Amino acid sequence: MSNPHEVPRARALVVLLVTTFAFATCFVAWMMFGVIGIPIRKELGLNASEFGLLTATPVLTGALLRLPLGIWTDRFGGRIVMFTLLLVCAVPLWLSSYATAYWQFLALGLALGLVGASFAVGTPYVARFFPHNRGFAMGVFGAGVSGAAINMFVAPTLVSQFGWQMVPRVYAVVLVVTAVIFWVMALPDPGVGRSTMPLRQQLAVLSNPRVWKYCQYYSIVFGGFTALSVWMPQYFLNEYHFSIAEASLMAACFSLPAGLLRAAGGWLSDRFGAHAVTWWVLWAAWICLFILSYPQTDLAVQTIRGPVSFHIGLSAWMFAGLMFALGVSFACGMASVFKYVGEDFPHNLGPVSGIVGLAGGLGGFLLPILFGIMLDLTGVYSSCFMLLYGIVWVSLILAYITEVRRTAVIGTKDTPAAVGEPVGATQVAVAPVL
Repeated sequence: MSNPHEVPRARALVVLLVTTFAFATCFVAWMMFGVIGIPIRKELGLNASEFGLLTATPVLTGALLRLPLGIWTDRFGGRIVMFTLLLVCAVPLWLSSYATAYWQFLALGLALGLVGASFAVGTPYVARFFPHNRGFAMGVFGAGVSGAAINMFVAPTLVSQFGWQMVPRVYAVVLVVTAVIFWVMALPDPGVGRSTMPLRQQLAVLSNPRVWKYCQYYSIVFGGFTALSVWMPQYFLNEYHFSIAEASLMAACFSLPAGLLRAAGGWLSDRFGAHAVTWWVLWAAWICLFILSYPQTDLAVQTIRGPVSFHIGLSAWMFAGLMFALGVSFACGMASVFKYVGEDFPHNLGPVSGIVGLAGGLGGFLLPILFGIMLDLTGVYSSCFMLLYGIVWVSLILAYITEVRRTAVIGTKDTPAAVGEPVGATQVAVAPVL
């Protein structure tokens, strides 16, 4: 089984599905504070910045450990690394139900955040079973981020029935059960033992400027998805005055499609190319964020018949519809970025997926904190979307400078960088878009 071609497609699909299930379970636990943080915030009297740090703390650990776990996956195999990860993370998850002080929540959040690094384990592991359909396979695996939506359904129910302490206890048990199921159904990693290069040589690929460009893309599509997944329940609760259960349900309008449609993003990337999908995804997100950024506004216009008042703002359902569109955009973008990675770095998937995932995770860590700071400073709830709007604009400029000026977004084949310009090592290689 040293060659992935020898694995029957049916068994490869089983590996894909069980690994996706394990990743979804990890994502449920990773996003836990997005819901239980609301009653915890009330208990501890936290402001918006402190709440942002509470929800972001697990994301930090998951981001920082993606690179080493990606390297360990190449060296020891995805099966054993994922199994160990699930078991180890169940411990701090269970202990967090007994926390009473803010620093305890932060410390345990750092420990249980390790589950977020499961993405860097599953990505190279799954990719090695699908050498010819990596875009589709990584899209299906990436659908595990729908665990964020599952958390929106499960956690509010547990909170209302048993209190927030029951949520981490149930999630810890689920992680242990998932670990057993994964070990039984998964196959040994066909790439285990192949990575014999020293660590320095494995990390040498990080000097490639394309890696850092993909980091920028992923920091907004995945980082933005992660940040909004933990931020939206309290946003709906405060801006539209829903209950915790109703706010979580509305927030699922964003996180659920982003998970389920990521596989579609993988298929689109296989069909049209990672460049075309990423370019149009960024434009769709930019338009959505432009509209979402506008705060609830009351205007008084002085007319010849006296003042006339107007209200400008999105209703809850219009807001949820735009969040749905934004979630779909981010889902396709997450898949297209890793289509880039799978095509450009097939022999360094572990370290490259680790560093790109690290960038996405760091985005998911920093953004909720920045959301809270901006809210405390401005008092405007939609300030979080203003921030994301600016970041997407930077990504669009980067994509235009590095690729759009050189390659047709709609066309049948690649175009030269410029007339008379030699194709050097610094030119970005782009796959055909149609």
